[in-house]
Amino acid sequence: MKITMKMIEPAAHIKSIEEYYFSVKLAEVARMNAEGKNVISLAVGAPDRMPSQETIDMLCDTARLPDVHAYQPYTGIPELRKAYADWYKRIYDVTLTPAEVLPLIGSKEGILHVSMTFLNFGDAVLVPNPGYPTYRSVSQLLRAEVMDYDLLEEKGWEPDFEALEKKDLSRVKLMWVNYPNMPTGANATIELFEKLVAFGKKHQIVICHDNPYSFILNDHPMSILSVPGAKEICIELNSLSKSHNMSGWRMGMLASNTQFVQWVLKAKSNIDSGQFKPMQLATVAALSNSDEWHAGMNRVYRERRDWAEKIMQLLGCSFDPRQVGLFVWGKLPTEVSGSEKIVNDLLEKARVFLTPGFIFGSNGERFIRISLGASVEKIQEAYRRIEEYLGNS
Repeated sequence: MKITMKMIEPAAHIKSIEEYYFSVKLAEVARMNAEGKNVISLAVGAPDRMPSQETIDMLCDTARLPDVHAYQPYTGIPELRKAYADWYKRIYDVTLTPAEVLPLIGSKEGILHVSMTFLNFGDAVLVPNPGYPTYRSVSQLLRAEVMDYDLLEEKGWEPDFEALEKKDLSRVKLMWVNYPNMPTGANATIELFEKLVAFGKKHQIVICHDNPYSFILNDHPMSILSVPGAKEICIELNSLSKSHNMSGWRMGMLASNTQFVQWVLKAKSNIDSGQFKPMQLATVAALSNSDEWHAGMNRVYRERRDWAEKIMQLLGCSFDPRQVGLFVWGKLPTEVSGSEKIVNDLLEKARVFLTPGFIFGSNGERFIRISLGASVEKIQEAYRRIEEYLGNS
């Protein structure tokens, strides 16, 4: 009798996505470094500086206490929710109650929680092109339909609302937006936020604003929740990863109306079991960082950006000097075939790793991105290596 062997395969939704680009590429960089090639990475948006001293001291001091090592509330400790609410009032002039705040294990995880909360099988999601790849992949994991909306250079990297109105929006439940924008560095305006809130209310689409970059090289941090009535239809994600040099800590939050927060909590409470209390107390301290601490960080980033812009010029790329955030986004010259090839060439031949724009969507194909998450000395060395490579090619 012939026995048919059953093959074990992953779920269809796993087959529909690719492993995250940086997960794959950083493994390649690690292999090169193991071979002694000493690659300079200007790709990932991970700050290389320390959190404030007050943050570190609070973490260390409280971790020694005997009563902080147990499970913590799924909603975060009350001190943290209040600190986030106070921070929003001080920085964004947005009034929140602690019940309108939900701490998260990083805002990236919040993308999953929000999507699980609002999306049914077959619902549609508006995803920016170019945009953070996780908006798309999480939607695909939940078997929602991804509907791209264009962000174009000639329109200032803002949504074209006339084009959006022409789409079939009947199944759209969520719209992802992100300003200051990653990868383009475009900043928000109150007029854009007002249009987004009005669009969401008109079509009953939840507008989810991802806001981790508002402190970096940006004189006027803004929140979409500052628009009157925004909490009725909007959720805002925020994070200390970039703004407070805490990317490895995974400290984030979302803010919205209490009903949305409670719905998200239902999903979240079935996935994680809270966060280490000393990390939450240290985050309270971080949220009280002085204006001078942030100004000092921006002086560091400004010097780095000067050199990142020099690399763009060396490569013949054009860029908008008004960009804000942790990156410089540059448009490739016409003679370069595409972003993936030039990035691979620079990695192989100059031992410098930049980010190709194609990973953010088709509208990023003619662009590359440089991160400011490396020291000015490393960025200067990257410039020297690229200059040497171009001189020899």
